[in-house]
Amino acid sequence: MGEATGFMQWTRVTPKRRPVELRLHDWNEVYEPFPNDSLTLQAGRCMDCGIPFCNNGCPLGNLIPDWNDLVYRDHWRDAIDRLHATNNFPEFTGRLCPAPCESACVVGISGDPVAIKQVEVEIIDRAWAEGWVGPQTPTVKTGKRVVVIGSGPAGLAAAQQLTRAGHAVVVLERADRIGGLLRYGIPEFKMEKRHLDRRIEQMEAEGTEFRVNAPVGDGIDIEVLLASYDALVLACGATSARDLPVPGRELAGIHQAMEYLPLANKVQQGDLPVSPIDVAGKHVVIIGGGDTGADCLGTAHRQGAASVTQLEIMPQPSVVRGANNPWPQFAMVYKVTSAHEEGGERLYSVNTERFLGGEDGSGRAAFGRCCCTRCRW
Repeated sequence: MGEATGFMQWTRVTPKRRPVELRLHDWNEVYEPFPNDSLTLQAGRCMDCGIPFCNNGCPLGNLIPDWNDLVYRDHWRDAIDRLHATNNFPEFTGRLCPAPCESACVVGISGDPVAIKQVEVEIIDRAWAEGWVGPQTPTVKTGKRVVVIGSGPAGLAAAQQLTRAGHAVVVLERADRIGGLLRYGIPEFKMEKRHLDRRIEQMEAEGTEFRVNAPVGDGIDIEVLLASYDALVLACGATSARDLPVPGRELAGIHQAMEYLPLANKVQQGDLPVSPIDVAGKHVVIIGGGDTGADCLGTAHRQGAASVTQLEIMPQPSVVRGANNPWPQFAMVYKVTSAHEEGGERLYSVNTERFLGGEDGSGRAAFGRCCCTRCRW
C-alpha cells in the first residue's frame, strides 16, 4: 500500500451534511463536497492487511485495496479502470450501498474502518468530470438478440455487459421511465436522477435499446419474446409489497412505501405539480425502521409533515457490535441517517396490532404493543 501506517496516522473522516434548515427546503443530495486532500488521506488509511476481507464483504467483489492505493498515489485514471472492472455503476453503489465492505474492513476490528464508500463515489465522480467515462462499443457483433425485462440496477448492469459483448440488447420497462427503484424508489435527496440519466445516455450510445411502458405479461406476450430473441433475462425485481394484515388496514390514508415514494419522485421529474399523497401539515406514522422507512421519513420532512413517528419492531441496536455480531459480519449497530438527523421520533420494540379510524373513514392512528420485556406498553 501507499502508506502502510496510514491507518495509525489518520482518523476516519467523511463528508459533512448540508445544514438541516437548508436542505429541507430542496431535494438536492445532502452531502457537501469532500476535499481532495482529505480523500487522499482516507484512501491512505487502507492497510496492507494481507487478506482483504472487504473484497468478500462487498457483494460485487470490488477490488477495494487496489483502487484505494491508486487514489493515494494520485493515479485516478487507473483507479476508475480498476473500479469499473467489477462495478458497472459505482455512482449508484457509492451513494446507496449500505457498505458491508466497511463492516468487513480489517482496520475496523479495533478502530474506525476505511471510508471505502466515499473513496468509491469520489473516483467515479472524478472520472465523469474528467471525461473518462464514455461509451464502450463492441468491436464484433455476435448476431444474437437478447431482451432484458426490467430496468432496475440488475437489468441495467446485465444489459450493459451483454451489449459490450456484442449482442443486440433490448430492455423492457413497464414504467414510463427507465431505472426501476433507482428512478422511483430512491428519493432525489439520496441520489439525484442526473446520475441515472447520464448512465442511460452512455448505454444508448453503446447500442442498448430501451422501451418504456412495456409491461411483459400484460400487453406483451412472453411467448412472443421467447420466439423473437435468442435469450431472455429476468430482472423484474420484487414488486409484490409486504402487507400488514391487521384490523383497520383498509382505512384510507394508509399507504405502502412504493405507493408513496414514486409519486414524490414524479413531482421532482416534473410530471406532477404536487403528490397525490402529500403529508404537508399532517402527523405521519412510518411502520418499519430500515432504509425504506428512512427514505419515507426524509420525503415526509421535505413535504412539510407536522410530525413523523417511526415504529420499529426490533429492539434499538447497540452503538457497538454485539457478541453475536462479530467482525467481519455486517455491523447491526445504531445508525443516524441524514433523514433521522432532520427530525422525527423513533420507537423500538413496537408491534403494530391495529389501525384506528377517524369519523371520515380514514386512518388516524396506528396502535402498537411493545415487544420488549421491560415494560407493559
